[in-house]
Formats: sequence, C-alpha cells, structure tokens
Amino acid sequence: MTSDALAQSSPAPTASGALASAVEVGRAIQRVISGKPDAVRTALVVLLAGGHLLIEDIPGVGKTTLAKSLARSLGCSARRIQFTPDLLPGDVVGVSVFNQDTRDFEFRPGAIFANVVIADEINRASPKTQSALLECMEEGQATVDGTTYLLGRPFMVVATQNPAEMEGTYPLPEAQRDRFMARLSMGYPDRTSEIAMLEAHGADDPLEAIAPVTDATEVRAMVDAVRAVHVAPALHAYVVDLVTATRTHPQVRLGASPRSALHLVRAARASAALAGRAHVLPDDVQSLAVPVLAHRLVLSTDAHLARATSESIVREIVARVPIPAGP
Repeated sequence: MTSDALAQSSPAPTASGALASAVEVGRAIQRVISGKPDAVRTALVVLLAGGHLLIEDIPGVGKTTLAKSLARSLGCSARRIQFTPDLLPGDVVGVSVFNQDTRDFEFRPGAIFANVVIADEINRASPKTQSALLECMEEGQATVDGTTYLLGRPFMVVATQNPAEMEGTYPLPEAQRDRFMARLSMGYPDRTSEIAMLEAHGADDPLEAIAPVTDATEVRAMVDAVRAVHVAPALHAYVVDLVTATRTHPQVRLGASPRSALHLVRAARASAALAGRAHVLPDDVQSLAVPVLAHRLVLSTDAHLARATSESIVREIVARVPIPAGP
C-alpha cells in the first residue's frame, strides 16, 4: 500500500503545537533515561493514544525512573502507589468515612485520582488489590459504596513490575493485562549509556532537574489531535488479520482480544502523529504489534516446552500476514 493511497481523504494535521509538545516531553525524558529511545517513544505513543503503559523488567534497569520522568515532564497531577502485599483496594480507589461533625459519610479519594498514576511494582500486591484498577483503567471512573466518581482527563496508569517468576510477585490477571495498551522492557543499557548514567547520576538526581513542558489541557489537545489521524479501511482489515492470527496460532492458548485491535489502531495513529503524518502506514502497525499484542497472549504448554515467547510468535505473525495492497 503506498503512502499516496493511504493519504487520500486524510484530514489536515490539527493541534500541531500540542503535538510538538510531545517531542519536548520525549527530550525531557531522554535527559534522564539515556540510550533507550525506543522505550521513550513507546511511552509517548501510549500517552498520545490515551492508553496505559506496563513496564516489565528485572529490578534496577530504570522502570520507575522512566515512569517518574514521564509524570514530571507533563506538569499534570501525579500520584505514586507502592504496591505491597498488604495494600488494600481502598488505598487505591478511596473509602467512605463517617464524619462525626456532619453525621454523614464522606468520600476520601484514593491515590488513583490523578492524571498520571505510577503503580510501582504492581504485581507485588494481591490479585484483589490489583483488580481495584480494572474499572478505573477501562472506564475512567471508580465506584465506591455504590457511588461512581469520575476520574480526571487525561488519565494514565504507568505500572512497573518484575517478571512473575521472581520471588514475592503475583502474576497479573489476563483481564488486567488486556487493559494495558502496551508493554515494554527496558533491558540493560549499552556500555556508553551506562558510563553516561554513572557520570550524570553520580552527584545529582537528574529527575530534580526536569521541569514540566506541558500541562493537562495541552495533553488533552494532543490526545484529541491523534484521534483525527486517518486510518484507511484496508489497514483496519490488516489489524484484524494480525489479531485473528494470534487466536488461531497452534502455540497460543488464548489470543489477542478485540480490545487489543482497538489499542493497536489507536497506537498506530499516535505513531503516525509523532512522525508528522496525518495518516497511518503499515509500518506504524508493524512497529507496534509486539508492544501492543505480545503481553496479552497466553501460550500453550507446547510453546513453553519449545521455549517460544509471545514476542517471537507476534513477530512471526507479522512476517507472514500479508500487507494490504490497496486503500
């Protein structure tokens, strides 16, 4: 499919100033997280697409630092929740407390009531506490004692977690993993970046030097601008073909959901916007297939025995599913 064909009927770019702020956010983050441009770009894509981000890797590679850098550069309200085995759902969403003066119950909001919520080491809390986020992440609201409270906009959960096989962790339920638009792994830095980190972090904390480059109003404008990016009908079909292939793959027990297809299209729109385009290309979809789809797959026993990974399966699917040839 050619760029000219995809560009037909594409709307003109909107809120270009707001999208330019996204580039400034990326630069601010990269002053703290060096040598990880792909991770920073994925975080920006999820932000612009109005989704939630899961950062999964071993301890000490900068998961929380990336989350905090993103929150500080946005200038929005931000809260951090340290997930522990004794954390309760009420600590996350809030509780109703009886007020002796008014002789009535009043709601005390939990840490979830912020524009950016950093859920640090989310898989160290019990599944009961983890499930407190389900309604918040999907519907942008929290229900406590029968009363529903709307969350602010934008609303983004940036969760970090260690691999499930590490001591003291609980695997995230499939329903919760499916609510994260994308998952990324930090990985070890290369030698040059690690030396630069030692020099930069040795005396001062670079996080303290991050100044907000945007605000909640502008972030909302960025998200709205991304929604205007054009997606050709053939690319919608291509996304469905990719998602369907995960459901029929012999090594996959549970494939990607319809929600994942929606998330992949939204992420592709954000990727195109960051590239300065008003239309999505197949490259946008392909580059995001692994971050958006892989964490949702449940592999079969045969796959585990063959030491296959969800990432390798998604890459194999992307390689064999044909790219649409026309608009």
